[in-house]
Amino acid sequence: MENYYFKMDHLSVGYNKKALIHDICIGIKKGEIVTLIGPNGSGKSTILKSITRQLQIIGGKVYFDDQNLTSFSFRDLSTRMAVVLTERMKPELMTCHDIVATGRYPYTGRLGLLTREDEEKVEEAMRAVHAQELGSRDFNNISDGQRQRVLLARAICQEPDIIILDEPTSFLDIKHKLDLLSILRDMAKMKHITVIMSLHEIDLAQKIADKIICVKGDTISHFGRPEDIFEENMIRDLYDINNGFFDPLFGSIELPKPEGEAKTFVICGNGTGIPVFRQLQKEHTPFIAGILYTNDVDYRLARLLAADVITERPFMDISEETFQKALRVMEQCERIICTDVPVGSCNMRLGQLIEAAKKSGKMVRG
Repeated sequence: MENYYFKMDHLSVGYNKKALIHDICIGIKKGEIVTLIGPNGSGKSTILKSITRQLQIIGGKVYFDDQNLTSFSFRDLSTRMAVVLTERMKPELMTCHDIVATGRYPYTGRLGLLTREDEEKVEEAMRAVHAQELGSRDFNNISDGQRQRVLLARAICQEPDIIILDEPTSFLDIKHKLDLLSILRDMAKMKHITVIMSLHEIDLAQKIADKIICVKGDTISHFGRPEDIFEENMIRDLYDINNGFFDPLFGSIELPKPEGEAKTFVICGNGTGIPVFRQLQKEHTPFIAGILYTNDVDYRLARLLAADVITERPFMDISEETFQKALRVMEQCERIICTDVPVGSCNMRLGQLIEAAKKSGKMVRG
Protein backbone atom coordinates (compact mmCIF):
# COMPACT_ATOMS: atom_id res chain seq x y z
CA MET A 1 0.00 0.00 0.00
CA GLU A 2 1.21 3.53 -0.76
CA ASN A 3 2.58 5.84 1.89
CA TYR A 4 -0.73 7.17 3.18
CA TYR A 5 -1.26 9.24 6.31
CA PHE A 6 -3.98 6.93 7.63
CA LYS A 7 -4.20 3.30 6.50
CA MET A 8 -6.48 0.35 7.12
CA ASP A 9 -4.51 -2.75 6.23
CA HIS A 10 -6.73 -5.87 5.85
CA LEU A 11 -8.78 -4.54 8.75
CA SER A 12 -11.58 -6.70 10.15
CA VAL A 13 -14.14 -5.18 12.51
CA GLY A 14 -17.04 -6.52 14.53
CA TYR A 15 -18.19 -7.49 18.00
CA ASN A 16 -17.32 -10.25 20.46
CA LYS A 17 -14.34 -11.37 18.35
CA LYS A 18 -16.64 -12.01 15.38
CA ALA A 19 -15.83 -10.09 12.20
CA LEU A 20 -18.79 -8.38 10.53
CA ILE A 21 -16.71 -6.62 7.86
CA HIS A 22 -13.32 -7.94 6.78
CA ASP A 23 -10.34 -7.17 4.54
CA ILE A 24 -10.74 -3.39 4.60
CA CYS A 25 -7.77 -1.94 2.71
CA ILE A 26 -8.12 1.85 2.54
CA GLY A 27 -5.45 4.54 2.27
CA ILE A 28 -6.19 8.16 3.18
CA LYS A 29 -3.97 11.16 2.53
CA LYS A 30 -3.40 14.03 4.94
CA GLY A 31 -6.06 16.71 4.60
CA GLU A 32 -8.51 14.49 2.71
CA ILE A 33 -12.21 14.28 3.54
CA VAL A 34 -13.37 10.66 3.38
CA THR A 35 -17.03 9.77 3.81
CA LEU A 36 -18.61 6.40 4.57
CA ILE A 37 -22.01 5.77 3.01
CA GLY A 38 -24.25 2.73 2.95
CA PRO A 39 -27.54 1.32 4.27
CA ASN A 40 -28.55 1.48 7.92
CA GLY A 41 -26.89 -1.29 9.89
CA SER A 42 -24.21 -1.88 7.27
CA GLY A 43 -21.37 -1.32 9.75
CA LYS A 44 -20.28 2.28 9.19
CA SER A 45 -20.32 3.07 12.91
CA THR A 46 -18.54 -0.21 13.68
CA ILE A 47 -15.67 0.81 11.40
CA LEU A 48 -15.45 4.26 12.99
CA LYS A 49 -15.52 2.87 16.53
CA SER A 50 -12.78 0.38 15.62
CA ILE A 51 -10.42 2.94 14.13
CA THR A 52 -10.89 5.14 17.21
CA ARG A 53 -10.13 2.18 19.54
CA GLN A 54 -13.58 2.19 21.10
CA LEU A 55 -13.98 -1.35 19.77
CA GLN A 56 -11.29 -4.00 19.70
CA ILE A 57 -9.96 -4.63 16.20
CA ILE A 58 -10.76 -8.19 15.13
CA GLY A 59 -7.99 -8.51 12.55
CA GLY A 60 -5.55 -6.54 10.46
CA LYS A 61 -3.96 -3.24 11.42
CA VAL A 62 -4.54 0.50 11.34
CA TYR A 63 -1.63 2.87 10.78
CA PHE A 64 -1.72 6.53 11.73
CA ASP A 65 1.21 8.59 10.43
CA ASP A 66 3.17 5.33 9.85
CA GLN A 67 2.62 4.22 13.46
CA ASN A 68 0.42 1.31 14.50
CA LEU A 69 -2.69 2.75 16.08
CA THR A 70 -2.46 0.36 19.05
CA SER A 71 1.00 1.69 19.93
CA PHE A 72 -0.39 5.11 20.92
CA SER A 73 -1.24 5.72 24.54
CA PHE A 74 -4.78 7.03 24.93
CA ARG A 75 -3.41 10.37 26.09
CA ASP A 76 -1.15 10.72 23.06
CA LEU A 77 -3.94 9.62 20.74
CA SER A 78 -6.31 12.20 22.23
CA THR A 79 -3.92 15.00 21.28
CA ARG A 80 -3.92 13.88 17.67
CA MET A 81 -7.38 12.39 17.07
CA ALA A 82 -10.76 13.93 17.87
CA VAL A 83 -13.94 11.88 17.82
CA VAL A 84 -17.59 12.95 17.53
CA LEU A 85 -19.93 9.94 17.76
CA THR A 86 -23.71 9.67 17.91
CA GLU A 87 -24.07 8.41 21.49
CA ARG A 88 -26.02 10.78 23.71
CA MET A 89 -23.94 12.34 26.47
CA LYS A 90 -25.63 12.99 29.82
CA PRO A 91 -23.11 15.02 31.83
CA GLU A 92 -24.28 16.33 35.18
CA LEU A 93 -24.25 20.09 35.80
CA MET A 94 -21.95 20.95 32.92
CA THR A 95 -22.36 23.99 30.74
CA CYS A 96 -21.63 23.96 27.03
CA HIS A 97 -18.43 25.88 27.78
CA ASP A 98 -17.42 23.11 30.20
CA ILE A 99 -18.02 20.45 27.55
CA VAL A 100 -15.92 22.25 24.95
CA ALA A 101 -13.19 22.83 27.54
CA THR A 102 -12.77 19.07 28.01
CA GLY A 103 -11.15 19.12 24.60
CA ARG A 104 -8.16 20.82 26.24
CA TYR A 105 -7.71 18.21 28.99
CA PRO A 106 -5.10 16.16 27.07
CA TYR A 107 -2.89 19.26 27.25
CA THR A 108 -3.42 20.19 30.91
CA GLY A 109 -1.77 18.88 34.05
CA ARG A 110 -3.25 16.36 36.46
CA LEU A 111 -5.55 18.96 38.00
CA GLY A 112 -7.07 19.77 34.62
CA LEU A 113 -6.64 23.51 35.08
CA LEU A 114 -6.99 25.57 31.93
CA THR A 115 -4.57 28.38 31.17
CA ARG A 116 -5.59 31.64 29.59
CA GLU A 117 -4.38 30.22 26.26
CA ASP A 118 -6.60 27.15 26.75
CA GLU A 119 -9.59 29.38 27.48
CA GLU A 120 -8.91 31.37 24.32
CA LYS A 121 -8.88 28.15 22.31
CA VAL A 122 -12.23 27.16 23.86
CA GLU A 123 -13.77 30.49 22.86
CA GLU A 124 -12.25 30.27 19.39
CA ALA A 125 -13.70 26.78 18.87
CA MET A 126 -17.16 27.90 19.98
CA ARG A 127 -17.02 30.86 17.61
CA ALA A 128 -16.01 28.53 14.77
CA VAL A 129 -19.27 26.58 15.12
CA HIS A 130 -21.41 29.65 15.94
CA ALA A 131 -22.11 28.40 19.47
CA GLN A 132 -20.71 31.23 21.57
CA GLU A 133 -24.20 32.17 22.81
CA LEU A 134 -24.54 28.63 24.27
CA GLY A 135 -21.52 28.88 26.57
CA SER A 136 -23.36 29.36 29.87
CA ARG A 137 -26.27 27.03 29.11
CA ASP A 138 -26.70 23.56 30.59
CA PHE A 139 -25.58 21.01 27.98
CA ASN A 140 -28.57 18.77 28.84
CA ASN A 141 -31.06 21.57 28.12
CA ILE A 142 -30.20 22.42 24.53
CA SER A 143 -31.45 20.94 21.25
CA ASP A 144 -29.86 17.99 19.47
CA GLY A 145 -28.56 20.28 16.75
CA GLN A 146 -26.98 22.61 19.31
CA ARG A 147 -25.37 19.65 21.06
CA GLN A 148 -23.84 18.55 17.79
CA ARG A 149 -22.27 21.96 17.32
CA VAL A 150 -20.92 21.97 20.87
CA LEU A 151 -19.39 18.52 20.42
CA LEU A 152 -17.77 19.65 17.17
CA ALA A 153 -16.35 22.66 19.03
CA ARG A 154 -14.88 20.27 21.60
CA ALA A 155 -13.25 18.29 18.80
CA ILE A 156 -11.83 21.47 17.24
CA CYS A 157 -10.55 22.49 20.67
CA GLN A 158 -8.37 19.37 20.76
CA GLU A 159 -6.40 20.70 17.78
CA PRO A 160 -6.33 17.23 16.21
CA ASP A 161 -4.50 15.96 13.15
CA ILE A 162 -7.51 13.82 12.31
CA ILE A 163 -11.19 14.13 13.21
CA ILE A 164 -13.65 11.26 13.02
CA LEU A 165 -17.39 11.88 13.04
CA ASP A 166 -20.39 9.56 12.98
CA GLU A 167 -23.40 11.12 11.20
CA PRO A 168 -22.54 14.66 12.33
CA THR A 169 -25.36 16.28 10.34
CA SER A 170 -28.22 14.04 11.51
CA PHE A 171 -29.84 16.49 13.94
CA LEU A 172 -29.03 19.72 12.12
CA ASP A 173 -31.28 21.96 10.04
CA ILE A 174 -30.10 22.82 6.55
CA LYS A 175 -28.32 26.04 7.59
CA HIS A 176 -26.29 24.30 10.26
CA LYS A 177 -25.61 21.30 8.03
CA LEU A 178 -23.98 23.69 5.59
CA ASP A 179 -22.17 25.51 8.39
CA LEU A 180 -20.75 22.27 9.78
CA LEU A 181 -19.63 20.94 6.41
CA SER A 182 -18.04 24.28 5.58
CA ILE A 183 -16.12 24.15 8.85
CA LEU A 184 -14.93 20.62 8.13
CA ARG A 185 -13.92 21.58 4.60
CA ASP A 186 -11.91 24.54 5.92
CA MET A 187 -10.26 22.34 8.56
CA ALA A 188 -9.24 19.85 5.88
CA LYS A 189 -8.13 22.22 3.15
CA MET A 190 -6.67 25.10 5.17
CA LYS A 191 -5.30 23.30 8.23
CA HIS A 192 -4.67 19.93 6.51
CA ILE A 193 -6.72 18.04 9.11
CA THR A 194 -7.86 14.64 7.86
CA VAL A 195 -11.62 14.11 8.18
CA ILE A 196 -13.29 10.68 8.22
CA MET A 197 -17.07 10.62 8.73
CA SER A 198 -20.24 8.75 7.97
CA LEU A 199 -23.19 10.52 6.36
CA HIS A 200 -26.75 9.47 5.60
CA GLU A 201 -27.26 12.40 3.23
CA ILE A 202 -25.56 11.06 0.13
CA ASP A 203 -26.10 14.33 -1.74
CA LEU A 204 -23.94 16.06 0.88
CA ALA A 205 -21.37 13.25 0.77
CA GLN A 206 -21.16 13.70 -2.99
CA LYS A 207 -20.42 17.42 -2.58
CA ILE A 208 -18.02 17.41 0.40
CA ALA A 209 -15.90 14.26 0.12
CA ASP A 210 -12.60 13.69 -1.66
CA LYS A 211 -13.12 9.93 -1.38
CA ILE A 212 -16.14 7.74 -0.70
CA ILE A 213 -16.22 4.40 1.13
CA CYS A 214 -19.27 2.28 0.29
CA VAL A 215 -20.15 -0.14 3.08
CA LYS A 216 -22.43 -3.08 2.29
CA GLY A 217 -22.47 -6.70 3.35
CA ASP A 218 -19.28 -8.06 4.86
CA THR A 219 -16.87 -6.04 2.72
CA ILE A 220 -16.25 -2.57 1.35
CA SER A 221 -18.11 -2.70 -1.95
CA HIS A 222 -16.45 0.37 -3.51
CA PHE A 223 -13.88 3.01 -2.64
CA GLY A 224 -12.98 5.98 -4.81
CA ARG A 225 -13.70 9.53 -5.93
CA PRO A 226 -17.30 10.80 -5.79
CA GLU A 227 -17.43 11.14 -9.57
CA ASP A 228 -16.69 7.41 -9.84
CA ILE A 229 -18.96 6.29 -7.01
CA PHE A 230 -22.06 8.39 -7.61
CA GLU A 231 -23.28 6.56 -10.66
CA GLU A 232 -26.95 5.74 -10.91
CA ASN A 233 -26.72 1.95 -10.94
CA MET A 234 -23.99 1.83 -8.28
CA ILE A 235 -26.09 3.83 -5.79
CA ARG A 236 -29.17 1.76 -6.65
CA ASP A 237 -27.27 -1.44 -5.89
CA LEU A 238 -25.66 -0.06 -2.73
CA TYR A 239 -29.01 0.86 -1.17
CA ASP A 240 -31.16 -1.75 -2.97
CA ILE A 241 -33.35 1.06 -4.36
CA ASN A 242 -36.44 -0.35 -6.07
CA ASN A 243 -38.96 2.34 -5.13
CA GLY A 244 -37.47 5.41 -6.79
CA PHE A 245 -34.36 6.85 -8.36
CA PHE A 246 -31.12 8.63 -7.53
CA ASP A 247 -29.90 11.25 -10.01
CA PRO A 248 -26.12 11.67 -9.67
CA LEU A 249 -26.06 14.93 -11.65
CA PHE A 250 -28.34 16.75 -9.22
CA GLY A 251 -27.63 14.52 -6.23
CA SER A 252 -31.39 14.17 -5.82
CA ILE A 253 -33.65 11.34 -4.72
CA GLU A 254 -36.79 10.91 -6.80
CA LEU A 255 -39.98 9.00 -6.05
CA PRO A 256 -41.25 6.50 -8.65
CA LYS A 257 -42.99 7.81 -11.77
CA PRO A 258 -46.82 7.80 -11.74
CA GLU A 259 -48.29 4.62 -13.20
CA GLY A 260 -51.02 4.37 -15.78
CA GLU A 261 -51.77 5.63 -19.29
CA ALA A 262 -50.46 9.14 -19.92
CA LYS A 263 -53.12 11.58 -21.12
CA THR A 264 -51.14 14.76 -20.38
CA PHE A 265 -48.46 16.17 -22.69
CA VAL A 266 -45.92 18.71 -21.39
CA ILE A 267 -44.19 21.04 -23.85
CA CYS A 268 -41.11 22.27 -22.04
CA GLY A 269 -37.37 22.79 -22.03
CA ASN A 270 -34.54 24.78 -20.48
CA GLY A 271 -35.64 23.94 -16.92
CA THR A 272 -39.22 25.19 -17.35
CA GLY A 273 -40.67 21.69 -17.06
CA ILE A 274 -39.19 20.65 -13.72
CA PRO A 275 -41.84 22.28 -11.45
CA VAL A 276 -44.59 20.91 -13.72
CA PHE A 277 -43.14 17.39 -13.57
CA ARG A 278 -43.01 17.50 -9.79
CA GLN A 279 -46.57 18.81 -9.49
CA LEU A 280 -47.88 16.09 -11.82
CA GLN A 281 -46.05 13.47 -9.81
CA LYS A 282 -47.62 14.78 -6.58
CA GLU A 283 -51.02 14.51 -8.28
CA HIS A 284 -50.06 11.00 -9.45
CA THR A 285 -50.73 12.04 -13.04
CA PRO A 286 -48.81 10.14 -15.75
CA PHE A 287 -47.45 12.44 -18.47
CA ILE A 288 -45.36 12.61 -21.63
CA ALA A 289 -42.72 15.31 -22.13
CA GLY A 290 -41.17 16.77 -25.26
CA ILE A 291 -39.55 17.76 -27.43
CA LEU A 292 -36.43 17.70 -25.24
CA TYR A 293 -32.78 17.70 -26.15
CA THR A 294 -30.99 14.94 -24.27
CA ASN A 295 -28.61 17.48 -22.70
CA ASP A 296 -31.49 19.65 -21.45
CA VAL A 297 -31.89 19.96 -17.69
CA ASP A 298 -35.58 19.06 -18.08
CA TYR A 299 -34.61 15.79 -19.72
CA ARG A 300 -32.63 14.72 -16.63
CA LEU A 301 -35.84 14.66 -14.58
CA ALA A 302 -38.29 13.73 -17.34
CA ARG A 303 -36.42 10.49 -18.05
CA LEU A 304 -37.16 9.43 -14.45
CA LEU A 305 -40.70 10.74 -13.97
CA ALA A 306 -42.37 10.79 -17.41
CA ALA A 307 -44.13 7.82 -18.98
CA ASP A 308 -42.34 8.74 -22.20
CA VAL A 309 -40.00 11.46 -23.42
CA ILE A 310 -39.76 12.59 -27.04
CA THR A 311 -36.17 13.63 -27.61
CA GLU A 312 -33.79 15.16 -30.09
CA ARG A 313 -30.00 15.06 -30.23
CA PRO A 314 -28.20 18.04 -28.65
CA PHE A 315 -27.56 21.15 -30.76
CA MET A 316 -29.47 19.75 -33.74
CA ASP A 317 -32.50 21.21 -35.50
CA ILE A 318 -35.61 19.30 -34.52
CA SER A 319 -36.14 16.81 -37.32
CA GLU A 320 -39.37 16.29 -39.23
CA GLU A 321 -39.56 12.74 -37.89
CA THR A 322 -39.28 13.87 -34.26
CA PHE A 323 -41.77 16.70 -34.82
CA GLN A 324 -44.36 14.39 -36.38
CA LYS A 325 -43.94 11.87 -33.57
CA ALA A 326 -44.53 14.60 -30.96
CA LEU A 327 -47.54 15.87 -32.92
CA ARG A 328 -49.14 12.40 -33.07
CA VAL A 329 -48.58 11.72 -29.38
CA MET A 330 -49.84 15.17 -28.40
CA GLU A 331 -53.04 14.78 -30.43
CA GLN A 332 -53.85 11.60 -28.50
CA CYS A 333 -53.59 13.38 -25.14
CA GLU A 334 -56.52 15.03 -23.37
CA ARG A 335 -54.50 17.91 -21.86
CA ILE A 336 -51.46 19.83 -23.09
CA ILE A 337 -49.41 21.87 -20.62
CA CYS A 338 -47.17 24.47 -22.23
CA THR A 339 -44.43 26.09 -20.18
CA ASP A 340 -42.57 29.31 -20.97
CA VAL A 341 -39.93 27.43 -22.91
CA PRO A 342 -37.78 29.75 -25.06
CA VAL A 343 -37.91 29.07 -28.80
CA GLY A 344 -34.88 29.77 -30.99
CA SER A 345 -33.35 28.79 -34.29
CA CYS A 346 -32.59 25.17 -33.35
CA ASN A 347 -35.95 24.38 -31.77
CA MET A 348 -38.22 26.38 -34.13
CA ARG A 349 -40.30 23.23 -34.55
CA LEU A 350 -41.20 23.52 -30.86
CA GLY A 351 -42.89 26.81 -31.72
CA GLN A 352 -44.92 24.97 -34.36
CA LEU A 353 -45.86 22.36 -31.76
CA ILE A 354 -47.06 25.10 -29.43
CA GLU A 355 -49.19 26.62 -32.22
CA ALA A 356 -50.73 23.19 -32.89
CA ALA A 357 -51.46 22.85 -29.16
CA LYS A 358 -53.24 26.23 -29.14
CA LYS A 359 -55.40 25.25 -32.10
CA SER A 360 -56.36 21.98 -30.42
CA GLY A 361 -58.14 23.82 -27.61
CA LYS A 362 -56.52 21.47 -25.06
CA MET A 363 -53.63 23.71 -24.06
CA VAL A 364 -53.14 25.25 -20.62
CA ARG A 365 -50.21 27.30 -19.40
CA GLY A 366 -47.87 25.57 -16.95
